[in-house]
Amino acid sequence: MHLERFSYDNAIVRNFAFATMIWGVIGMLVGLTAALQLAFPALNFGLEFTTFGRIRPLHTNAVIFAFVGNGIFTGVYYSLQRLCKTRMFSDLLSQINFWGWQLIILSAVLTLPLGYTTSKEYAELEWPIDIAITLIWVVFGWNMFATILKRREKHLYVAIWFYIGTFVTVSVLHIVNSFELPVTFMKSYSWYAGVQDALVQWWYGHNAVAFFLTTPYLGLMYYFVPKAANRPVYSYRLSIIHFWALIFLYIWAGPHHLLYTALPDWAQSLGVVFSVMLIAPSWGGMLNGLLTLRGAWDKVREDVVLKFMVVALTCYGMATFEGPMLSLKNVNAISHFTDWTVAHVHVGGLGWNGFLTFGMLYWLFPKLFRVELFSKRLANFHFWIGSLGIIFYALPMYWAGFTQSLMWKEFTAEGLLAYPNFLETVTQIKTMYMLRALGGAMFIVGTVVMCYNLFMTAKQGSFVANEEAEAPAIHKEVSEENEHWHRLIERRPVQMMVLSLVVILIGGIVEMIPTFLVKSNIPTIASVKPYTALELHGRDLYIKEGCNNCHSQMVRPFRSETERYGEYSKAGEFIYDHPHLWGSKRTGPDIHRVGGKYPDSWHYNHMLDPESMSPGSIMPPYPWLFENEIDTNSTAGKITAMRQLGVPYPTGYEAQANNDLIKQANEISARLKESGVKTKSEKEIIALIAYLQRLGTDIKAKPLAQDN
Repeated sequence: MHLERFSYDNAIVRNFAFATMIWGVIGMLVGLTAALQLAFPALNFGLEFTTFGRIRPLHTNAVIFAFVGNGIFTGVYYSLQRLCKTRMFSDLLSQINFWGWQLIILSAVLTLPLGYTTSKEYAELEWPIDIAITLIWVVFGWNMFATILKRREKHLYVAIWFYIGTFVTVSVLHIVNSFELPVTFMKSYSWYAGVQDALVQWWYGHNAVAFFLTTPYLGLMYYFVPKAANRPVYSYRLSIIHFWALIFLYIWAGPHHLLYTALPDWAQSLGVVFSVMLIAPSWGGMLNGLLTLRGAWDKVREDVVLKFMVVALTCYGMATFEGPMLSLKNVNAISHFTDWTVAHVHVGGLGWNGFLTFGMLYWLFPKLFRVELFSKRLANFHFWIGSLGIIFYALPMYWAGFTQSLMWKEFTAEGLLAYPNFLETVTQIKTMYMLRALGGAMFIVGTVVMCYNLFMTAKQGSFVANEEAEAPAIHKEVSEENEHWHRLIERRPVQMMVLSLVVILIGGIVEMIPTFLVKSNIPTIASVKPYTALELHGRDLYIKEGCNNCHSQMVRPFRSETERYGEYSKAGEFIYDHPHLWGSKRTGPDIHRVGGKYPDSWHYNHMLDPESMSPGSIMPPYPWLFENEIDTNSTAGKITAMRQLGVPYPTGYEAQANNDLIKQANEISARLKESGVKTKSEKEIIALIAYLQRLGTDIKAKPLAQDN
């Protein structure tokens, strides 16, 4: 048999591996800072760029796209070459992928603390960076598919199916969710509004978890677990069911993030049904991974790589059981907006993504550098302190979530809210926030120890950038009469890509088209008017400061919420909101009905010194809002952009918008002066007050039973 000689590109794997480690530590440290800020507000440092609202999205982007993203590329570039028995199609495309991705991450590090954000969960980066992400993702896909097409193996191994599904789905998710209208170089408005924007954003948000944090890592699991255990995958047939069922069902589940909201009930119900069904393929994949280790449990006790992978698979199973459970309406009524969701996300993030990445790196480095691991004792220390870190992180957050929900919903025997002041729930769980930070610190200590261990391994070893290999020019197989039908699909990567695309598009199309085209799904309310120019500026400042990271704008139809906040939120109230700001977590109270509840002076003093209005508050002060002036040069562009998006501003209004802005600002300034507060009408705080006083006032709502 004629063998062709070639070499594997290990340099690109090494580069992505080091990037994974470096960005992982950075992203986790930012997360630890954000966690500590909730327990010790002084750690916001009084700076414009380090408040919780600004660094929280930096943390999520860093761990998802920098740590996990680089981890994906590390594993894919290593495994794909060996599964296809060929070098990557283009070393140049590999380098563009690497450096382009690092520049994208660096741009996030620079822009998010500066307040350049779309406010969309896991998609906060502004439109120029979105375009860059698209281009680099295409480079990755081009390189991947060209490599698959020139492979020396006829059949595609299961890991490659998940890589293909990931590339196709992430492409669709990113493009659809990123439709936005640029206003300036670093400012845009979402193409969608209100309910429609919420549906698209959580269709993206949930499936970013599904197809960036899950499916590529399942591909890595199918490669690295059998390799580390030196055993074949437990069941080929189960892997087929796992793949196709997972990518079909996952795409429908996004609406379970919007239960009891203004989203149409039928869309919510679809999200629930498909979320519950997700248990089957998710656990099928977990069991396929764990049962691959059957008969190798003695090795698991000794091999730290397998220890990490077993815990990773266990956390994957826990998270994919809890996710469907949280999508049940009666459970979601307890968990939503609480820290229970934070615990759920981090069991998956720390356990599944983190530990599988660590196991993969511990397995890779000795092979890349042709040397034994520097210290197995340090690796075991990492395993145990990391495992304890997950426990110390998750358990306090579960406790905090239950505490929040119980306190929010409790009534006295007289039928009054037992805890009318929202701040009572915040002060009650500060200890849990401290314990959560301790767990995060333990996890980071383990990660730093790993970095030292792997750097020392690399230092002692001898790196082989181009690993020599050989394989038959064409891998010929003897066809069998009873050959499995799926083999036919595996031989055709382009057809598999197209079929994957069709499978994932079905759910999105069924959920979105009726929501966009059937007007009865989004009934309009005649009294709802567009924001004034000043209010629009205030809304943009609210987004810039990341206020939606702590405050929701969605009063659900529960008695506990309508008594606390006011009339429940209606779909028609959000038709001019580009983007929606419903929020996903209540660290502070819901503010959809805050308009007119407090005088202008209350908001002024609250933003200047939150504790002066709310003793014990963990909200940071925003002194720069009292110094910075409203950017009236951008008013015309904002009004024009909103009109293009369908907001009914009169033609030519942009020419006089600033006159209206000045008039309204002077009115607010005058009211503040009457209250004993002197400030200039051109300051940003005036615009923010205008926006807050507008919230929830377009419809006539019943008065609150109690003040909160």
